[in-house]
Amino acid sequence: MWRHSIKPRPDWERIVTEQGLVFPVTELPDGTKRPYWNESAWYEVTGDEVDMLEAATEELWAMCVDAAGHMAATMSDQRLGLPPGSLDVVRRSIARQDPSLYSRFDLVYGADGTVKMLEINGDTPTGLVETGVAQWRWLEDRMPELDQWNSVHERLVAGWERLRTSGATDGNELHFFYDLGEGDAYDDGEMEMTAHYLMDTAVQAGFATLAHPMAEVGWNPDAREFRDVNDYRVRNAFKLYAWEQMLAEPFGRHVVEQRETRPVRWFEPAWKALLSTKALLPVLWERNPGHRLLLPAYFDEPGDLVDWVAKPLHGREGENIRIHLDDALEDVVMPGSYGVEGWVYQAYNELPVFDGNHVVIGSWVIDNEAAGMLVRESDGPVTDYFSRVCPHVISDALSPDDAQRQAWLAERVGPDAPRVASGG
Repeated sequence: MWRHSIKPRPDWERIVTEQGLVFPVTELPDGTKRPYWNESAWYEVTGDEVDMLEAATEELWAMCVDAAGHMAATMSDQRLGLPPGSLDVVRRSIARQDPSLYSRFDLVYGADGTVKMLEINGDTPTGLVETGVAQWRWLEDRMPELDQWNSVHERLVAGWERLRTSGATDGNELHFFYDLGEGDAYDDGEMEMTAHYLMDTAVQAGFATLAHPMAEVGWNPDAREFRDVNDYRVRNAFKLYAWEQMLAEPFGRHVVEQRETRPVRWFEPAWKALLSTKALLPVLWERNPGHRLLLPAYFDEPGDLVDWVAKPLHGREGENIRIHLDDALEDVVMPGSYGVEGWVYQAYNELPVFDGNHVVIGSWVIDNEAAGMLVRESDGPVTDYFSRVCPHVISDALSPDDAQRQAWLAERVGPDAPRVASGG
């Protein structure tokens, strides 16, 4: 893997904004701005590297699905920092075999060729527009003769279509809800942007859709059903709103207490809450000790770790991360509002640094298949709100034609996808 500098396209901010990436720049605490979409550089990977990352992603995915079943069968809400009754909702979801659509791993790809899993966001991952649209369109503009590890858009459309035609949804009406955020919690439109992009892929898959903020969802006590902003019954819903947050609110207690006459089909399903908490990390290590793709991790204390990273169970955007290195004078401590729910400790793994940028790979799983990657850069060892994203290119693979892409998509979808099972 190599990093190359390149001149950005003229008027690149307008280009990516019109493609749907509504926050091409990030405002720093001092009021200055820097590119969030950083096309002043691109990353080169080879086909062999992509094959290796793809296989690692799918192996990790199988382990995570297994761990989720084990957690549901053996752990408590308190241990996982979840609201009371959450695991009952999770277990019902597993018993129904609720299908999922997508997740994103954060991976370290070291200079020595090793791959390590930092974590997975299985409930509310973002970065789809950057991966599936902006970097693909950049490739078409700058290096159209070459390829990219990126079937995100096609797999999302195919995944929604499979859900619509397999009986996983109640009809073909699908709502999209998102956390709009207010004040300091406003995310520059990231959730809204991601939800609307996913809505577009669902429309292409044949769904009739409507999107609005989660806060506008209502409850009809007579009919005992959730209603949208137009007082229309919600049958199927995609949400960019964390399960642990939703189930702690009066809104979510209707789900916990099974008050619905006809329950909403939620995407992502409730069992994915177990792939959102960092509690997954020590469970993975316990069930797969010494695995080459995992880092040692423990609940509550660092154990025998010398250099470690403390992570709050429900932390996001690098908030409250603490890095302890045995030979450093001070720990790196990130600000934030997480931690009361509990902590895990994971072995520290140094990120590769390219031209001063610390790099993490976001690797996507869509409909149980590895689907592509996004490169994120940060100034330090924590990938936080101020990180940037860069496009990548497979330098030894020519751009495939449509027939070849369709063949790849078809041959990789099989019946042996991991299935979550309680006690797995």
